[in-house]
Amino acid sequence: MSKSKNKAEKLHLFRVAGLGCIVCKNLGHEDTPAEIHHIRTGCGTGQRADNFCVIPLCHIHHRTGGHGVAVHAGRQTWENNFGTETELLVQVMYELEGGFYA
Repeated sequence: MSKSKNKAEKLHLFRVAGLGCIVCKNLGHEDTPAEIHHIRTGCGTGQRADNFCVIPLCHIHHRTGGHGVAVHAGRQTWENNFGTETELLVQVMYELEGGFYA
């Protein structure tokens, strides 16, 4: 995979981050600033997914929240608490298409 992002990847990453943290949104906290998390399941065979298999997470749910809160502090517990990366990716894609996810 190339390290540089093409125009379509940059646009997609911008749109995903613009959704705000998907976990916060599901918890009823709207408009939490998000960073990009490349999911590790369901998108190919590599350790890190490509730039289209990403979900928006705030820094707490991404890397600083500790075990059970941050995905990088323990993915299995995090997924038990908030849903799988694949489920959240489906929700993100649906929201990007203009749908409403309940």
